[in-house]
Amino acid sequence: MTEQRHERALIVDFGSQVTQLIARRLRESGVYCEIHPFNKVDKAFVETYDPQAVILSGGPSSVYWDEAPMADMAIFEAGIPVLGICYGQQVMMHQLGGRVEGGTSREFGRAFIEKVVDDPFLEGLLESGEHEQVWMSHGDHVAEMAPGFGVIAKSPGAPYAIIADPERKFYGTQFHPEVVHTTHGRQILRNFTHGVAGMKGDWTMAAYRAEAIEKIRAEVGKGKVICGLSGGVDSSVAAVLIHEAIGEHLTCVYVDHGLMRHGESEQVVSLFREHYNIPLVHVDASDLFLGKLAGVSDPEKKRKIIGGLFIDVFETEAKKIGGADFLAQGTLYPDVIESVSALGGPSVTIKSHHNVGGLPERMNMKLVEPLRELFKDEVRALGRELGLPESFIGRHPFPGPGLAIRIPGEITREKADTLRKADLIYIDEIKKAGLYDEIWQAFSVLLPVNTVGVMGDVRTYEAVLALRAVTSTDGMTADYYPFEHAFLGRVATRIINEVQGVNRVVYDVTSKPPGTIEWE
Repeated sequence: MTEQRHERALIVDFGSQVTQLIARRLRESGVYCEIHPFNKVDKAFVETYDPQAVILSGGPSSVYWDEAPMADMAIFEAGIPVLGICYGQQVMMHQLGGRVEGGTSREFGRAFIEKVVDDPFLEGLLESGEHEQVWMSHGDHVAEMAPGFGVIAKSPGAPYAIIADPERKFYGTQFHPEVVHTTHGRQILRNFTHGVAGMKGDWTMAAYRAEAIEKIRAEVGKGKVICGLSGGVDSSVAAVLIHEAIGEHLTCVYVDHGLMRHGESEQVVSLFREHYNIPLVHVDASDLFLGKLAGVSDPEKKRKIIGGLFIDVFETEAKKIGGADFLAQGTLYPDVIESVSALGGPSVTIKSHHNVGGLPERMNMKLVEPLRELFKDEVRALGRELGLPESFIGRHPFPGPGLAIRIPGEITREKADTLRKADLIYIDEIKKAGLYDEIWQAFSVLLPVNTVGVMGDVRTYEAVLALRAVTSTDGMTADYYPFEHAFLGRVATRIINEVQGVNRVVYDVTSKPPGTIEWE
């Protein structure tokens, strides 16, 4: 980012899959923060970035592994408050003179801590005799604290659950305050940033809007930008933001790849041509996409094909408008962390996204991704800040590859049509029940499985349709929505009666983790 006028925290990434949740919790309390991989944070970086607080994330490593990731000592020598979480706590102890042991007291799941001594870190928490639920996920543990540290909270399995060196304002937690299973994790992190570090929490979405516009203008200059619209809120917000920054230098390209939801194309074209007067090219490329996807079953190959074809179409359209230097996309933080670690960090790849891991190396345009460090609810807040209609902002997330990743196995036009019809019924029933805004994302999946049925006294052998609905706040974790059985029965009956080719409907009750929200 360009130079900020507000306070900021630095999150040092050691590879935890939930590092981004730390950022989310800090932003909720008005603290601007950025995540950077441990191997990019040295003395020069700390001096340039000038954070008011540093948080060391968790991670999958052991401090005793060969080439184990470590924090640059400049972090501890800068006179800045530092919080180490799980592996971050262990790194802090290991580097400052404490001792870490492995294996003998592993903890995974809920635990309960109790206060040992008063400290600003525990402000408003853990009154005398009370216990707080936290979430543990560690194999190694601190066996001996570094000089200057003391215990301020403990649990039966973690005598050093929270440790502190108040003089240097160094803190460490063996548990993860960033996850929802730590009951008052947000308060714990706020106590560190606002209480210990004295931050005011002066970051707002209005500030992000202004800074993003400044950054886009600096990055693009007088170049032309093509923005790929997918029909979802992310690309829509990105387009309006970029248009505010560079005006007529932006052209939006909406590619109908034949895998959109019912009525998607008409809604997108109407919004951008009639409401925002943003130049929009509508390309019907359904034959091209469906042709290239014919016979392809592997989900990663699907994503790669779709990502490559998107770029082909965008480059073709760029030539038609006289050339474009940049391609804008609505990439978000969860997309990035599931494809590659955010900003080059060390965490494990879960799956590639068409707009992250799926881009071909030969792409002739540079990327502009103004939402890359935002979570979905932040994008919606930015959309409201930009004045987008609520009908667009409140829509459930829709993946760039569209229905391609909701049709496991081979994709055909007939399957896409079947899924569109079923999904329309499902969403219609959700809206009729007044549940749409309670649910983060709901969709149907057409399975590559046929089952025997009886319809009108005749044997059928037709497809199975899975229904999926989840609740979430940021897309990083999710729980299935607990529909009443009467609702599910009503939806199943409508789909089987109205959608030819489906004779069985099931409901997915998998959380994330261990599953992902989408099936592929």
